[in-house]
Amino acid sequence: MKLYPTLQTYIEKAQALPIPKERREVLQVLINYIQLKVNEGQEINLNFICTHNSRRSQFSQIWGKVAAAYHNIEIHSFSGGVEVTAFNERAVKSIQKFGFKVIKEGEGNPKYSVSYTDYEAPIIAFSKVFDDSNNEAKNFAAVMTCSHADENCPFIPGADARIPVRYEDPKTFDDTEKEAEKYDERSLQIASEMLYVFSKIKKL
Repeated sequence: MKLYPTLQTYIEKAQALPIPKERREVLQVLINYIQLKVNEGQEINLNFICTHNSRRSQFSQIWGKVAAAYHNIEIHSFSGGVEVTAFNERAVKSIQKFGFKVIKEGEGNPKYSVSYTDYEAPIIAFSKVFDDSNNEAKNFAAVMTCSHADENCPFIPGADARIPVRYEDPKTFDDTEKEAEKYDERSLQIASEMLYVFSKIKKL
């Protein structure tokens, strides 16, 4: 698969990042889920969930799809929240810096077409609740990317697994001199971990 050149460079940076033992243990639950679906010949549906579906869950949906495609594994990657806000513009700027091509449509809660190659359909990213009609999958893993959503959503209808993979919120650094650095740092961490996850999947 031919990725955009800048994106390919950032993927190489992400792959070079060390993943601490405690994070590998967290990610192993997700690896086991995906591997079971592969072994049973079932669709792999991942719904990354965070409270506002504006930062971490959006990063995770995008990088999950790209990491799976990079390792030639077919998945359906979704994201959602418990409140509708918008895909945060700071996060959008970060993925643009990383080499994604982004087209914005609308205002308020715009839809973004996020492309990583010219040979696949773009990822459609916007803020929505986790059971939005755009998240069509049944029998999906609810991948909980923030502690608030994980603790306040005791039941996710349609999920056949619930997997906490929590990330620190770059929102903490909004309107500070470290803002862009921290958004890029979080995006790169998520890229690194999603690439690690799919590198461990054994195809039949």
